[in-house]
Amino acid sequence: MSEQLSQISTGARTPLDRWSFGAVVIAAIVMMPIVAIIWLAFNPTENIWPHLVSTTLPRYLRNTIVLMVSVGILTAVIGTVTAWLVVMYRFPGRTWLQWALLMPLAVPGYVGAYALVDFLEYAGPVQTALRETFGWATSRDYWFPQIRTRGAAVIVLSASLYPYVYLLARAAFREQSGAGYEVAQALGVGPFGRFWRVGLPLARPAIAAGIAVVMMETVNDFGTVDYFAVQTLTTGIFSVWDQAGNLGGAAQISSLVLMLIVILVTLEKTSRRKSRFFGTGRGQRPATTQQLRGAKAGFATVLCALPVLLGFVFPVAVLLTHAMDADQWVAPGLLRALSATLILCGSAALLTVLGGLFMVYGVRMSGRRLPQLLLPVTAIGYAAPGAVLGIGLLIPLASFEHTLADGVLALTGWDPGLILIGSGAAVVLAYFVRFFAIAQGTADAALGRVPPSVPMAARSLGRTASGTLRDVHVPLIRASLGSALLLVFVDCVKELPATLLLKPPTLNTLATRVHAKASLENIAEAAPAALTISLVGLVAVVFLARANR
Repeated sequence: MSEQLSQISTGARTPLDRWSFGAVVIAAIVMMPIVAIIWLAFNPTENIWPHLVSTTLPRYLRNTIVLMVSVGILTAVIGTVTAWLVVMYRFPGRTWLQWALLMPLAVPGYVGAYALVDFLEYAGPVQTALRETFGWATSRDYWFPQIRTRGAAVIVLSASLYPYVYLLARAAFREQSGAGYEVAQALGVGPFGRFWRVGLPLARPAIAAGIAVVMMETVNDFGTVDYFAVQTLTTGIFSVWDQAGNLGGAAQISSLVLMLIVILVTLEKTSRRKSRFFGTGRGQRPATTQQLRGAKAGFATVLCALPVLLGFVFPVAVLLTHAMDADQWVAPGLLRALSATLILCGSAALLTVLGGLFMVYGVRMSGRRLPQLLLPVTAIGYAAPGAVLGIGLLIPLASFEHTLADGVLALTGWDPGLILIGSGAAVVLAYFVRFFAIAQGTADAALGRVPPSVPMAARSLGRTASGTLRDVHVPLIRASLGSALLLVFVDCVKELPATLLLKPPTLNTLATRVHAKASLENIAEAAPAALTISLVGLVAVVFLARANR
């Protein structure tokens, strides 16, 4: 009895307190699709793995690896070089270019793909102008490069994803001490030498992290590679499931994608495990920017402007030319897609942020070992491609719904049919799992900045743990929670693979409407939805630019 009274007086909790239980439930939800994929991959109803290995799988794997490596290299070059220029030099347009370089994040890769093909295809303005200028009648009269190729997919994806590397490289260069550059300059090292031998090695961990994110996003992409007819592991998941109807085969390909992601993350962490770079401590000052003049200044301006033009200005301009008809903006299909997007993505963003806050706060309050171990595991959803999560959620949700429907039918004689998948709830759940890491990471960082004395004072005045969270923590971290809400919402709006796999047949979001219309070569009707997605993304980019000012 005395021990029980002692536990109550010290505020100790049982292993089944609600914070620990809630953290375990959230972790189980996030891990559910991954576990389901692995289970079904080893226990398929019909094992077509030997057939895949002997036919299409080598092509899927080869194209995926080539895309990952090519896009990773190209984004590393673009992001690192532009970050170095805007941090170390002054040239015309630098002030706005350092923020404009983030703008391609607002344009999903598949939107850029639709714009590029529309501009360069046979009926597009470029080839039409060539035929009119030189008097050519058909495509047999002249040679024009193929547009829908793997190389074009690399260019489009690189133009869309390089800001991930740019953002991290820019922050790394800004945080470096100027003393090292001054010493190198005093020793006669030129501008390129200072970049190659001083700046680049110190920024390598940040650049490697950015490249890892880019390569994971490349694996996740479906709209771009599908439009360019590049068969990757992600398109293979859709082909095996949607066309062949073999869920086990789709799960087996998904497990291979997961293996690639694990290898990628492991290599990234291993490559910088022994690399530790520290600042000089107090009194550290950044490197002094140098003024570029003449041809060098113009070259720097052009070099930094090109990624913005290709990744943002070009696709937006092409889409605007197709969206001039006002009737397209009030089309019933567009309005329904917009409404569905706001409901699904808004609900998912709110649930994800609330879940992330509960998870982090619950781990801090419970003090139990299990929730602490599960907290980092919940970030795995962000690394898993949307197509993988879609297949992983289909398995347990379909099993649950069939069991539930059979039970209701046996008891009442009424068949409720599909409830979760048929209502779009599965899409919300996929968004929750996919982007939970954003909310969890933001909540963890925000709560870590709250002085411990503040909640302790509230508890000493009789506030419960829930009351302290509601009345003390949330008001202090609401700006961070708002940021997480916006970022999760924008990512949900752009998410295509998971939405395509899980949405009901009669439901369309802005992303799926763009994909459906573009797949039918109807860019005019796809343009308003694509521009709306880009506008939503631009809001997030502006916020991101202000946060990193």
